Amino acid sequence: MKVMIAGAGSVGRSIARDLLEHGHEVLLMDSSPTAMRVSQVPEAEWMLADACEISALREAGIEEMDVVVAATGDDKANLVVSFLAKTEFAVPRTVARVNNPRNEWLYDAQWGVDVAVSTPRIMTAMVEEAVAIGDLVKVFTFHQSGASIVEVTLPADSPKVGVLLRDIQWPLDVVLTCIIRGDRTIAPSPDDTIEAHDELLFVMAAEADPEALASVLRS
Repeated sequence: MKVMIAGAGSVGRSIARDLLEHGHEVLLMDSSPTAMRVSQVPEAEWMLADACEISALREAGIEEMDVVVAATGDDKANLVVSFLAKTEFAVPRTVARVNNPRNEWLYDAQWGVDVAVSTPRIMTAMVEEAVAIGDLVKVFTFHQSGASIVEVTLPADSPKVGVLLRDIQWPLDVVLTCIIRGDRTIAPSPDDTIEAHDELLFVMAAEADPEALASVLRS
């Protein structure tokens, strides 16, 4: 997968390192010469340019990118990069960093944003998770479809502990996508069971009923 990251600060470099470790091709772009810390992510391609300029995006070959990540510290820039990537170059996937939570409402399909990532929102979700085992925690929402990623930690007294996934009928428009068990990440299969204190990640369609999912886990 080819990924362009606009913003080569600490956030952009961290994302780049993770993607490179997973075998993806990464281009880091920033308009500030001081951000060109090539030695910190030497495996990435680097480009000194303004990602808000169409000419710079064209020079970067953005039309060949599978994903564009707008990770600058400026919400206006992140919105512009997402908008140009989606509307001018038809990039399949855009992910944008939300710096100021008050601007989060702007990060939608009209601005070309597929996924908006707000650090305060994620931190809030993790705090809620820590104090609410068994409760559903919305991690984030895909603005284009309205679908959400929801996390729940399975309580030890849940009737579903030890049950094979093939024997569980999840609600309509709800898909179990990942099981986190300790330090392991498990791709669910019909022969897997869910165990006490497993973290379960679901993708839920906009019209799905969260209470229906909670009911399945309780029964």
